[in-house]
Amino acid sequence: MNLNLRNPLVVFDLETTGTNVTKDRVIEISMVKADVNGNRTIKTYRVNPECHIPSSSSKIHGIYDDDIKDKPTFKQIAKEIAAFMKGCDIGGYNVLRFDLPVLTEEFLRAGIEFDFSNRKIVDAQKIFFMMEPRTLGAALKFYCGRELEDAHSAEADTIATLDVIDAQVKHYEGVTIKDKHGKDYEPVKNDMNALHDLTASNLVDFAGRMVLNNEGDAIFNFGKYKGKSVVDTLKKDPHYYDWIINNDFALDTKNKLTQLRLKSQFS
Repeated sequence: MNLNLRNPLVVFDLETTGTNVTKDRVIEISMVKADVNGNRTIKTYRVNPECHIPSSSSKIHGIYDDDIKDKPTFKQIAKEIAAFMKGCDIGGYNVLRFDLPVLTEEFLRAGIEFDFSNRKIVDAQKIFFMMEPRTLGAALKFYCGRELEDAHSAEADTIATLDVIDAQVKHYEGVTIKDKHGKDYEPVKNDMNALHDLTASNLVDFAGRMVLNNEGDAIFNFGKYKGKSVVDTLKKDPHYYDWIINNDFALDTKNKLTQLRLKSQFS
């Protein structure tokens, strides 16, 4: 192993009931511990969250209520997890924004104060995004092999973007990846319908305040009703519509919300 470790390193990943850090619960945790000599120990636990797993989440990670109904709760295994991580530095992918906050919440609910402040934390996503910038200039260099001249000039950027899209179609021709069910599929095809479905199929409004879920229903993507059906929310809390209309939201968001409201009234 290339890593120069002073302490053992535990890299972990969570599967959860959803994406709300404070409300959603762990249903699976997997940890791999690398000691200073590079030897690895892996532990994986399925967890009963003591609540229903939304179907939209189950379709992503493949874990359903029946799969975990007989599994221990997090509180029942919290001490074992904490012991496995004791004295270790911590690693993960997007671990700072999601996995660590969720795990901390679970430990606190279980009555365990697991202090991460005195540990070294490594987030692979931050390194990836820093060293492989997600900019138009980086994309042009990667796909087309040339530098972006006059960056942030509208004309130069549009020409570069067209060249990048054209090169992406060629670069990924025949390239397959795994879908959420583990099956191979070819996501990038030389077809505008396919490219739209790949990049923008779940949009409702351009500000992203509303998106389509896996069932094709519009849901809120922010605030107290995040993840909830737009139509159902407006029926249960009609004042929420008035609040959005009368506050600083994009006109497109307001128009799309009004369309959904009218559609629901006549359906």
